[in-house]
Amino acid sequence: MSDKPKTNYWKILTNGILKENPTLVLILGTCPTLAVTTQAVNGIGMGIAAMVVLIGSNVVISLLKKVIPDSVRIPCYIVVIAAFVTIVQFLVKAYAPSLDTALGVYLPLIVVNCIILGRAEMFANKNTVLASALDGVGMGLGFTLALFCMGSIRELIGNGTWMGITLTANLWDPVIVFLLAPGGFLVFGFLIAAVNHLTHGKAIKKKEFGCTGCPAASACAAVREGGADQ
Repeated sequence: MSDKPKTNYWKILTNGILKENPTLVLILGTCPTLAVTTQAVNGIGMGIAAMVVLIGSNVVISLLKKVIPDSVRIPCYIVVIAAFVTIVQFLVKAYAPSLDTALGVYLPLIVVNCIILGRAEMFANKNTVLASALDGVGMGLGFTLALFCMGSIRELIGNGTWMGITLTANLWDPVIVFLLAPGGFLVFGFLIAAVNHLTHGKAIKKKEFGCTGCPAASACAAVREGGADQ
């Protein structure tokens, strides 16, 4: 009888929704989170696009983890991720041109999204294909839900609409600042606080917020050392 612990697929699937939410707990993918969430529909679009790339890249990297040389694994991951981003971008341009216009440059920038690259390095590179696919689904759902909630709040308060439907715009004047960067940071902070409250501050260990989990940590360290020497 094998002593190997049984994989908890349900835990892998649900981790990214709240306990290890990539946006509100791990604080990854902040740039697109703040940039595209002026409308709820934009948040859904970006979240789904990132989830498709996450699932596809996780599966392929898990399949190839034994043949990718360790010395070039990051460039290989980026090539795989870029291929899926290109496919997603073509599909969005063909079937949802308005969404493509709304997301703008942030759609192709999924290639360098910390969430995608981080899961490739920290999970897909070490786990089975099924577990990697479920991790992609869970993290993608968590990212989508975070963007949807943030976009809903900003759109409702800042524009008086939700999913393009007028709700409060005729009742009182919208607070335009919520559609700007300061309002985005404010909503982002409140959502992070809400998650911390719901999980009693135990969503994830504080040490996991450090740079050690980032694939580019060594490069950043080299840059810091170089700057210190100058």
